[in-house]
Amino acid sequence: MSAGARSPDRTRGGAEAGMAATSRDALLGGRIVIRQPRQGARVAVDSLLLAAALDAKAGARALELGAGVGAVTLCAAVRLEEVSFTGLEREASLVRLARENAACNRLQDRCRFVQGDVADPPPAIRAAAPFDLVFFNPPYLAAGRADAPPDPLRRRAFVEEESMLGHWIRTAHELLAARGRLVLIHRADRLDEIITLLRPRRHFGAISVLPVQPRSEEPARRVIVWARKNARGPFTLLPALCLHEDDGRFTAEAERILRAGDALSPLPGAR
Repeated sequence: MSAGARSPDRTRGGAEAGMAATSRDALLGGRIVIRQPRQGARVAVDSLLLAAALDAKAGARALELGAGVGAVTLCAAVRLEEVSFTGLEREASLVRLARENAACNRLQDRCRFVQGDVADPPPAIRAAAPFDLVFFNPPYLAAGRADAPPDPLRRRAFVEEESMLGHWIRTAHELLAARGRLVLIHRADRLDEIITLLRPRRHFGAISVLPVQPRSEEPARRVIVWARKNARGPFTLLPALCLHEDDGRFTAEAERILRAGDALSPLPGAR
C-alpha cells in the first residue's frame, strides 16, 4: 500500500546505505507527515494497523521497539493525546529521521527516539522503565527462509537475525510494568511460534489475536496480538479484519482505520 502523497527530497543523508534520498509522505489522511528513505524499509499498512491497535490510559508511558522513522509512534500519539512515547531504533540514520518527523508534526514533547539494540537496550531505555505499553512491528522473514533484499536497511528491516523474535518478546517483558500490555503485528503463519514464546512460565497471558485478511475469502496474512505481562486469562480469537472488497477497494472499516486514523474497535481489554 502506498502510504500517501509523496514528494522527493534528494538531500544527501550521509554515508549510510539507503539514505541517499528521502520522500515526504502523508499518513492518516494528512494528519501525520513523515520523511523516510525512498529505498529500503518504508511505512505500509502494517504500521498503521499496529498504531490503530494501541490504547492506554492518560498519563501512560509507551515504548516502541524497532521504531524506524517513527511512523507507528507518531500515528498513535496523534490519537492518544495524553500518552508519552519512546521509540528504540538501532539505525542512527532512522533515529535522526524519527526525531525530525516528531518535530515536524509538533509531537517532540511527547515522542522521543533513542538509538540502541532491542536485544540489549541502552541505559536511557532501562532508566525510563517500566513502561505501561510496549509494541512492535518486527522483521517478519526468518533467516534462511527468504531471499535477503539487496538494500541493507531493507534487509535488516525484513529479515530476522537468529532468535530475534524471542529477544524482542523477552525485552518487552523486562521493560513492561506489572500487568503492562504488549501489542505486536506479525505474519499469520508465525502465530504458533508467537504464542509459544509468550507463554513460558506464564510471562504473558490474557492473549487476544486479531486475524487480518486481504479479502473475505482469503486466509489471514497478518495477526495482531495483545498480551498482558504476568496475567492470567483466556485466549481470545477475535473476528477477522478484512482489508479489501472484491474489487480491490479498502473496506469501510479499513478506510476508517487507515485514512481517518481511528482505533480498531473494539480493542480487547482496552485500558
